[in-house]
Amino acid sequence: MTNAIIVEDLRKRFGSVVALDGVDFAVPTGTVLGLLGPNGAGKTTSVRVLTTNLRPDAGRAEVLGLDVTRDAQAVRERIGLAGQYAAVDENLTGHENLRMVGRLSHLSKSVVLARAGELLERFALAEAADRPVRTYSGGMRRRLDLAAALVHRPPVLFLDEPTTGLDPSGRQDLWGVIEGLVREGTTLLLTTQYLEEADRLADNIVVIDHGSVIAEGTASQLKAKLGATIVEVGFADPAIAQRAQAELARIGLCDVGAASTVVELKVDDGARVVLDVVRTLDHAHLEPVTLTVREPTLDDVFLTLTGHKAEEPVAEDAPVETGRRRTRGAA
Repeated sequence: MTNAIIVEDLRKRFGSVVALDGVDFAVPTGTVLGLLGPNGAGKTTSVRVLTTNLRPDAGRAEVLGLDVTRDAQAVRERIGLAGQYAAVDENLTGHENLRMVGRLSHLSKSVVLARAGELLERFALAEAADRPVRTYSGGMRRRLDLAAALVHRPPVLFLDEPTTGLDPSGRQDLWGVIEGLVREGTTLLLTTQYLEEADRLADNIVVIDHGSVIAEGTASQLKAKLGATIVEVGFADPAIAQRAQAELARIGLCDVGAASTVVELKVDDGARVVLDVVRTLDHAHLEPVTLTVREPTLDDVFLTLTGHKAEEPVAEDAPVETGRRRTRGAA
């Protein structure tokens, strides 16, 4: 399988700040790469380099065999980009926004009209097509922004935290749209802070923190780093939880926050270990309030790899007001 995107030893500094520190990854054609990390990790900088909006200081980056620095115009003609915030004109209607993008992409008028109608229908925006975008909800704007990135049928699509700010329903809707694009063969690079999002959408995941790749693999492979099962035991107060941690640490990798009432135990054999946990706590005269057995999540993986959780923005999906229109980078 050929690679649609190749990144080798990519580096970028902004003054004293190291944004990218030797990043390497590749995205096979027709697959989804999830670039996972918190704010400031280097995800958006990577996308800006790959979409020709930012020149790297060093390293190599190619999209569809084209160098993003030497062949910038050719790259822009072949990719789509939807950023963290919808880059649509709020004073135009949904239909007018798509027609404008189509003409900027040098498509014929007949092709633009047909494509705009098709995308508005596909993204469930047909009924709002003739309304000004300022009346759209956040989720509707995000879907329109993604539709605009697809007007010229790009084989490679970059989505930079596409569901930021959406409520759970809006996120689910957009995930469904993205999955449809993947089924049609689009190569997709998705940056996200949402661990559930990477787990659901990505064929492969690259975890980035402080400008460096710290792990790579499928969701299953990354989860396997933690063992097969996580046993969570809740107690009435933090002092009891700290005592329980000392006892349960003999069974497996054990953790509890300073003020937490929940002890987390990472093990390979959950069914057997639960009995050991109960016996150990009973012997120490420690009575749990709750006991839960679950599979590890990517959140657990990220916490283990970085020492902190991925940050998630506040969700909202109501109509919003925006200031100056943001320029579309590479749609």
